[in-house]
This record gives sequence, structure tokens and C-alpha cells, in this order.
Amino acid sequence: MTFKEQIKQGIPSVLPLKKEYDTTINHAPKRKEILTKEEKQLALRNALRYFDKKHHEELLPEFSEELEKYGRIYMYRFRPNYEMKARGIEEYPGKSTQAKSIMLMIQNNLDYAVAQHPHELITYGGNGGVFQNWAQYLLTMQYLSEMTDEQTLVMYSGHPMGLFPSNKNAPRVVVTNGMMIPNYSQPDDWEKFNALGVTQYGQMTAGSYMYIGPQGIVHGTTITVLNGFRKIGKSPKGNVFVTAGLGGMSGAQPKAGNIAGCITVCAEVNEKAVHTRHSQGWVDEVISDADLLVERVKKAKENKEVVSIAYLGNVVEVWEKFDEANVYVDLGSDQTSLHNPWAGGYYPVGLSLEEANDMMANHPEEFKVKVQESLRRQAEAINKHTAKGTYFFDYGNAFLLESSRAGAEVMNENPTLGREFKYPSYVQDIMGPMCFDYGFGPFRWVCASGKPEDLAKTDQIACEVLEEIMKDSPKEIQQQMADNIQWIKGAQENKLVVGSQARILYADAEGRIKIAKAFNKAIKKGKIGPIVLGRDHHDVSGTDSPYRETSNIYDGSRFTADMAIHNVIGDSFRGATWVSIHNGGGVGWGEVINGGFGMLLDGTKGASKRLKSMLFWDVNNGIARRSWARNEEAVFAIKRAMQAENKLKVTLPNLVDDSLFNNF
Repeated sequence: MTFKEQIKQGIPSVLPLKKEYDTTINHAPKRKEILTKEEKQLALRNALRYFDKKHHEELLPEFSEELEKYGRIYMYRFRPNYEMKARGIEEYPGKSTQAKSIMLMIQNNLDYAVAQHPHELITYGGNGGVFQNWAQYLLTMQYLSEMTDEQTLVMYSGHPMGLFPSNKNAPRVVVTNGMMIPNYSQPDDWEKFNALGVTQYGQMTAGSYMYIGPQGIVHGTTITVLNGFRKIGKSPKGNVFVTAGLGGMSGAQPKAGNIAGCITVCAEVNEKAVHTRHSQGWVDEVISDADLLVERVKKAKENKEVVSIAYLGNVVEVWEKFDEANVYVDLGSDQTSLHNPWAGGYYPVGLSLEEANDMMANHPEEFKVKVQESLRRQAEAINKHTAKGTYFFDYGNAFLLESSRAGAEVMNENPTLGREFKYPSYVQDIMGPMCFDYGFGPFRWVCASGKPEDLAKTDQIACEVLEEIMKDSPKEIQQQMADNIQWIKGAQENKLVVGSQARILYADAEGRIKIAKAFNKAIKKGKIGPIVLGRDHHDVSGTDSPYRETSNIYDGSRFTADMAIHNVIGDSFRGATWVSIHNGGGVGWGEVINGGFGMLLDGTKGASKRLKSMLFWDVNNGIARRSWARNEEAVFAIKRAMQAENKLKVTLPNLVDDSLFNNF
């Protein structure tokens, strides 16, 4: 069968042969034993409903074995034989170009070079799934190959509920992931209901088909590191940034450190993850001996090198060894997947990867104790460094939250609303006031042709647009404009592409709209092929996350999720090709609500109209909320937006004089 025929086939009527478990790729750890005997039967019934009754007898023992062995039913037998990668849009079967663009993005999320655990359909973060099982993938791709522009595919946490009549202006796909009743959003609820096959953790851009490999976070991390050094009044050159994690999105850190121009030390316990990033050129050197690491970093400081070093081992060892050896750390953070601390997101010091995986699956309570011991020890070592002057920030991975729950000394001695922790979230001190409040966030695009030359042309177009905007931009956003122009000019030489021909660029509504319009004109003239627009959920408007994206909201509303819900509703009727809303995001199940979109540009007038309507809302919804929280930068930005668009009228806050409360 050809590739197109396999896509159109969906779930095959004749069972494919069983597949050997491939030990050469990175697999998800075994999930904890959580289902009762009755619930296991229910999970099996749920899985078998995808298949003709005549296959149930053969598949039942196989799925039962998977459930016992891995804690989930992945249906490995149905994994496709073709190479999993984003192809040129014309290679996909179908009646709708928009649907073809979604197939392209789904396959990119599962590309072996992109996905963290591709055989388990997990893109990043240890549990960020595109689908729960391979039957869902096959059925979804079949539906997309059949649908017209007068239908919408409805996705329930990886499950394709079906095609429904709609209209050309409606989204082609509507996605929800993990949208639980609030009282059922604890970590064990995810374990249970995911094992039952009725929900999944979509992370941010995994379950919304908009992940573009680690490049997506390279830019944000580069900006964070640059502004982190600016905050402490230092040049990055010759100074040290220490962090952890080289798996999914965290794998971007050493590359970002190189672009920012510092010495980066990034610890990772998984040898396969280290090898992947080193072979891709995303980290320069690998060291597994702590004493050798100390010598290498001292030499790099002495020579003011720009270098990234992966330490194959636990980050706790790095913090403790650097304290003992008096290696001064300028910036410190952590990007292990602590939103998922009990199921592979964080590996405790003192255990090998294999020992930890075994304990995690077979002795989960003991594993939890080890994780919390390790967090206390890590926090203690970090506190010693910050006492010497290190600037440490939480990188939105729930490090401070989980450390506090473990009893670590990370709480603020004099807490105020929004400043409960000893250390800030990177959004509080860096990305929030410097970027999000002004409307700058991770705008991204994918060249649906798959041609590198199209990506080069879009880089040039975007750079020209930004340089033109910068001529008249106010002084308040000159630094953001300059950083982004520098980024896009160096994008090609930094070899950021992994998987699809994609690019990310922090831009505000004006920048996003003007860049998108320029792309659409170039498509119309035949200079480039179709473009898929999107963004990270980690943005101005897309995410309500009290310890990350909305951590610099101080009016008490940071625990509300109105903004994310309004964002996805508004995007859906303003022209998005697909929309998504998730529970869980990057900081944990039950801790965040986040939404995203995808939009196909095809050179038409309709696309031009949709992009202006949707992108303006997608950004300014969040600025309006941030301005109502009395964020000074957001008030400035929304007033500027109202001047540019006379149909926009936003409720502005009246500021209260602090002196009124002196005797209150």
C-alpha cells in the first residue's frame, strides 16, 4: 500500500503482525499500578471497542499484557510501518487543505527526532501525549483524509469522536485534553483515567499538534537567559548558567545558552537523552565525572568561553560539587518535568535510572519519599549558592511548588500575595513584565511545503517586517524588537530545525499580523508554499497558570482560568483552523488550563481576513486581563492597542493611592 492508501485505510480490517518491542529508542517508563481488577477489565473493554468483534479474542490477551507490563494499552501492533515525519502538504490524501496541514503537524509531533517517547505517542514532558493509543492515531488520520471544509472533527483527549457538519468558517478540528471535573484533577486521577483510556495529558503543544521540537523553547530560553544576565547587571560571556533536563523541551537549554553567550551546565540522568542532544549538536560536550566537570568549568570561566556541557548524572551532584569546589554560579534554574514528579519527570539523587524506574513502577510510595528527599537536598544546595549571590529562578516546571510540598526551605520568610516562595518564577521577574505584559510571545510558523528554501524566505520576510515596525516603535519595546531581529538573523546559522521546517519568533499582535499578512501575500504570488501559523500555549493569553504564565498577576485572580477559556472560544469563531484547550500544561495536572490554535495560510483573501481578526484577539485578550490586574506595562500596551483599533474598548483599572491604607 502507498502512504496515502495507508492513511485512508484507518484501522485495518486485517490485523497487522505483532511488532517487536524496539529497545533502541527512548520509551516511557512503566506507569504505576493503580487499577482494580474490575477497572482493568473496563480498560480492556474500552480498548477493544476500536476493533471489529472478530478480533477481540486475539487482541484481549495482548492488550492485557501491555496493561500489566507498561501500565497502559498502547496497541503497539498498530504502529504504522511508514516513516513518521512531517511530509510536504501535497503528499497527504484528502479533500481539505486545512485537514492536510493538521495531518502534517500530527506527524511532526510524533517524528522520532522530535518526540520524547514516539512509540508511546508522547511528544515531551514525560507524559505529553498526542494520542493515548495507535488506534486513535489511525482513526484520526483517516477522518482528516475524508473531511471537507464543511465538517469539524471533534477530539476528546486523543479520541476522535467523529466528523460533524459545520461550515467553512468553523475550525476543522476542536481539541480538548484532560478536561476533568475539578475534584478529579489530582496526579493519581491522571494515572487512573489515562490507564482506563478515557483521558490524556496533552501537555501544551503535544496534544494540540503544534510542537516544533526544542526550537520552540530555545528562543524563550535565550530571551530568559539574556534578560536574566541583564537583571543581575552582567554580560553572559564567561559566566555560568546551571540547570537540569535534556529530554523534551528542556533539551533546548544548552543551545539557548550558546546563543545567549554563556557557559551552560545542564545535568541529565538519561544517557539516551544526552546522546540525542549531543548528536544533534544541541550540546557541545558530555562529562560524567563531577571532578572533571569542575575543572572544565573553571577553564571555561578563565578563557571566557561560550560552551554548553551536559553532565551525565544528577543535578543535585552538580549543585553540591560546585558549592564544595567554590565554582560561582551566576544564574541557576531547573527544567526537569516536576509537573510529573512521581512518574518519570524527576529522578532522585542516589538511584540509577534503572533503579528509579523500577521503584517508580513497583514501589511508588518509596519512590515518592526518595523524590522528596532529593528535592530537599537540591534546595539546600541551591540555597548555599544563592547566599553567595547566585540568581536562581523557577523555570515554570513546578520546582518550587513540589519542593515546598516536600518540606524544602524554599518559602519566603515574609510572603506576600504572589511572592510565597523564596525565589521568583521566571515569568514574575523576566518574561511577564518584559514580554507578556507588552503582548510579546512565542509566535511560530511551519512551512507546509517542507522546503528549507521556504523557511529561509520566511525568515527574510519576518526580519524585514520587524525592522520596518521597529523604526516607529515606542522606546518601551525597542529592546524586545532588537532581540527578535537579532534572533531571526541568526536562525539559519544556529541550525534550529528539528523535524518540520519551522520557526519561532517572539512578537506582539502588530508583529504577528504584519508578518502573517506578508506571508499570505508571498503565498499568493507563488514565492512560498502554504504556511501553518501557531504559537506555544505559553503565551500572553493562552494560559492561566498561577505559578508560571500568570504568576505576575497580583490582584488575586491568578487562580482563575477565564482568560484561557475565553481565548480558545474567541479563536474558534475568528478563523482558527484548529483550536485546543487542555488541563495540565507544563506545571501539572490540575495546576493550569491552557489553550492553543493552528491556522493555515493559503494565499487567499479569506486567510488574510481570518488572520487579522484572530491574531488581534489572541494577543489582546491577555493584555486586557493583565492590564485589569494593574500591570503597568500591560496598561501601556492595551492603551496603544485601543489607539490602533477604534473598535477595541477595554475596561481600565483606576489605581488606588497606597497612602489610603496607612491607617486602615
